[in-house]
Amino acid sequence: MPFRFEQLAIPEVVLVELRAIADPRGLFMEIYKQSAFAAAGIDEVFVQENLSISDRHVLRGLHYQRPPYAQSKLVRVVTGRIFDVAVDLRPDSPTSGRWVGVELSADDPKIMYIPAWCAHGFCVLSDRAEVVYHTSAEYAPEHEAGVMWNDPALGIDWPVASPFVSERDKSWPPLVLSRVAPGMAAGDR
Repeated sequence: MPFRFEQLAIPEVVLVELRAIADPRGLFMEIYKQSAFAAAGIDEVFVQENLSISDRHVLRGLHYQRPPYAQSKLVRVVTGRIFDVAVDLRPDSPTSGRWVGVELSADDPKIMYIPAWCAHGFCVLSDRAEVVYHTSAEYAPEHEAGVMWNDPALGIDWPVASPFVSERDKSWPPLVLSRVAPGMAAGDR
C-alpha cells in the first residue's frame, strides 16, 4: 500500500505517510487515492484545492468554517517546512480544546488530515514554504471563523517565539467552545 495512516493524540486527526517509487528517472508518488483513504476512515469528497506561499516565521491561523460549510482538510507541504496544528472544537469530545502539532516538510512527504470540527493553523520553519491543501467544502467567507493563535488556554507550543501574524489572525477571539459548538458535534464532518 502506498500510504501509512497514523492516528495522532486526537485520534481522528491522521498523519498520512506517502511512499515514493524512485528510479534513475526520478520518483513517482501517489498523493491521494479515495479507496485507500476511505479504508482508513477518511471517507470524504474533497472539492477545493488551495495553495499558500509564506516566508519564514509566518503563522497562519487558527481558522475554521462553521457548518454547513465546515471544511475537512488534507494538508501537505510541496516546498519547505511547517509546524501544522489542529485544535479540537467539539464540546462533547474527550479531546475538546486540545491540540496536536506535527512538522510537515517537502523532504519527508506526509499529509495531515484535519477533520471539519478542528481549527487549523501553521507556522513556517523554512525560508519559504508552499502548502497545498484540499478541502471538503468550498470557501464560504460568511462562515469563516477563527481562534486566537496564542490563546493561553490552548497552550500551543509554537516553535517560533515571535511569528509574523496578520492583523486579521491577531483579532480572532480566545477559544470558547459554546461559541463554536453549534453543529460541531463529534459525528459532524
